[in-house]
Amino acid sequence: MADASLILQVVEQRGLVSRDQLQEVRSTLAIGSDEAVVEALSSKGYLDQATILDAVAREFAIESMRLSAENWPEDPKALLSEEQARRFRAFPIAGQRDWLKVAVADPLVDLDTLSHLLGKQIEPVLTTEDELRKALDTAYLESSDGGGAAARLSREEGQLADEVSLADSRVEIDTTLSGEDDAPIIRLVQVIIADAIRLRASDIHLEPLETRFRVRYRVDGTLQEIPNPPPRHLQLPIISRVKVMGKMSIAEKRLPQDGRIQVKVHGVEYDLRVSSLPTGYGESIVMRILDKSSLMLGLPELGFLPDDQEQYERLITMPDGMLLVTGPTGSGKTTTLYSCLHFINKPDRKIITVEDPIEYQMPGINQVPVKKSIGMSFAAALKAILRQAPNIIMVGEIRDHETAEIAINASLTGHMVFSTLHTNDAPSAVTRLVDIGVKPYLVATSLKAALAQRLVRRNCRACREQYEPTMRQLHAIGLDPTTARGATFMRGTGCPECHELGFKGRFGVFELFKTNEDIERLIYTNGTTSQLRSLARQVGMRTMREDGVRKAMAGLTTIEEVLSTTVAEPMAY
Repeated sequence: MADASLILQVVEQRGLVSRDQLQEVRSTLAIGSDEAVVEALSSKGYLDQATILDAVAREFAIESMRLSAENWPEDPKALLSEEQARRFRAFPIAGQRDWLKVAVADPLVDLDTLSHLLGKQIEPVLTTEDELRKALDTAYLESSDGGGAAARLSREEGQLADEVSLADSRVEIDTTLSGEDDAPIIRLVQVIIADAIRLRASDIHLEPLETRFRVRYRVDGTLQEIPNPPPRHLQLPIISRVKVMGKMSIAEKRLPQDGRIQVKVHGVEYDLRVSSLPTGYGESIVMRILDKSSLMLGLPELGFLPDDQEQYERLITMPDGMLLVTGPTGSGKTTTLYSCLHFINKPDRKIITVEDPIEYQMPGINQVPVKKSIGMSFAAALKAILRQAPNIIMVGEIRDHETAEIAINASLTGHMVFSTLHTNDAPSAVTRLVDIGVKPYLVATSLKAALAQRLVRRNCRACREQYEPTMRQLHAIGLDPTTARGATFMRGTGCPECHELGFKGRFGVFELFKTNEDIERLIYTNGTTSQLRSLARQVGMRTMREDGVRKAMAGLTTIEEVLSTTVAEPMAY
């Protein structure tokens, strides 16, 4: 009838079963097919098959019907060949020269392609999977050999896979919400996801354009368009399949939606955060890939050099105070915070986080999701968290005065508080807190440090080689030839390991702003960002540009990467 998860979504949205009944079906049934779901709902007395069929049909604004020998055509081959009927899982009912009515069990089946092949307008009606299978096997029996038809079906589906060859077909991917794993559209979506993971992409972009359907992967911060994207007529079924997997409403196409998908590739679990956005040519989908293994990154893997790592470890293990991580969206702030929590997560410490949304599930840590629709904001969650007697609190982001004030008060009453801010450099975190209404004396007494960061691409270890930068490059990055003489500048030449890019992976360049008595006095007297920066530089703070230069001189990245990511002088605010 339809994908198993789609059936459950439809009956839930239409209020045909209660949430407890739906949970009972999910918990007692390993969902693998629509028949299993329908049978479970029927056997428990919740819904009969006719009601389920009618509900799914109404969701897609098409008719439903019970397919039996009485409404089979005399010669189905005259309307639709057996190969096409089996390939598209569609049984012909009636037709004329420019019109064909077919019965389908899956409302997401790709009828646009069938319409294009036949040059006819297709009118679908919904039936059950069992009745469709019986019609295909029986009505075509006299004119076709069953085994031969199955072989032809396999060839047809193989042709579809060849048309959209996005990845090695041997990649195994299991989704917790996948249903009919042999359906071409389902396999195609799985291949897109598996291919992105194989390329180490951080997100997948499915973008409807005026004349084509574009698929892009963001690898190491750079968007790359795949060479053989799916044809445009597959746009709607692909997007619908992704929305079903993410438990999003497929009927709602006018408003943005968010969802989540869990997949397992080669035994590794990944979470995909899905976002849909209506555009002029259809819904744009972005799937952000969250690799749970990144939780286990140590501070050296984040990009800390030994001296900075030692300072940062001392800061994050302090018993109280506030530590902020700043930077724009996509600069790795969340990964840094999770790595800090992983480092300090010990049995004798209670850690509670409040996040919007929870990006990674961490063992041994209490994680609280923000739900604004029911009044569960960052501020409301923080108030409740303080009554839970935690040692360490992580606030996903400080966005307003109330959240900032509660977090600072928590840091002043014996808690260590971690959070993020959107600022361009570390000293600006002070002025940002004051700008949103926090009193300067509270900032001065609570803030222990602010870490600003950016991400640069790492030279591929397999193909990197030493080179001598030009005088222009040295001048651009602020180095004189004498200083650069003992450095080891490296760059990747491109190899299969890095897909000919010369880079593989990313790491951080940092700016660590620590407070002391002089800086606290300056904050208390409303010192400007430039004054704070100047004082911090006097006591040893390195800028992100200077940290990047050190890492370029060590051969970890290139001069061009540092120049493109950092600025020589801080911006004035």
